[in-house]
Amino acid sequence: MIFEIVAVGPLQVNCFILGCEATREGVVVDPGADPEKILAVVNRLGLTVRQVINTHGHFDHIGGNRRVLEATGAELLIHGGDVPFLSRAAEVAAGMGLTTDNSPLPARLLEDGLRITFGGYGMTVLHTPGHTPGGCCLYIESEDKIITGDTLFADGVGRTDFPGSSHEALIDSIRTKLMTLPDEITAFPGHGPSTTIGHEKRHNPYI
Repeated sequence: MIFEIVAVGPLQVNCFILGCEATREGVVVDPGADPEKILAVVNRLGLTVRQVINTHGHFDHIGGNRRVLEATGAELLIHGGDVPFLSRAAEVAAGMGLTTDNSPLPARLLEDGLRITFGGYGMTVLHTPGHTPGGCCLYIESEDKIITGDTLFADGVGRTDFPGSSHEALIDSIRTKLMTLPDEITAFPGHGPSTTIGHEKRHNPYI
C-alpha cells in the first residue's frame, strides 16, 4: 500500500494519502490545509483520488476539502454528526486569527462498520465519538494500521473542552473500539507521531 503523511497548516495536521500500487486508486484523509502541497504528492504518486475522508469536522482537518475535491473530482465522506462543522470552518478559524475555507457537503456519510475500498485495499470505519460527535477512526486491517484522527494520540487523547465534546464518550470510544485491537497495530493520530495500540494500553495516562 502507498501510505504517505503530509503535515499541513499552522496546527500541523497529519494528512494521509493512501493508494493502491496496482490500480493507482487512492484516498486523501484530512486535507486540513495546504491543498497545493497535498495535490503535489497525489500527482507525484500518480493517484486517482476516489474519496476525501474527514476523521472529524474541526476546521484544521477540513480546510483543504474544497480545493482537493475540485482538483480531483473525488467524493467527500464524513460522519453525519459532524456535518454541521463544514459550513462554520472559516468562522471558527477566524476566531483563532487564522483563515480557511468552508467545506462542501458530503456525498456520503461515514458510519460505524462502513467498508471503504480503493483498488485492492480497504479500511473499516470505527465511529469513536467524544472529541466530536462524529469522530471516526479508519482501520486498515491488512496493513496493521489505524488512522485515529483526534481521538487517540501518542500518550494522549483528544481534547474534550469544545462544544459537542464529551470526555466520558471519548474514553468509552477508546476503550471499546481501539484498546480491543491487537497490540501490534500502529496508530497514526491527527497530530504528532505514531504509536502502537500496545504502547497506549500500557502507558497512556488517560486510559
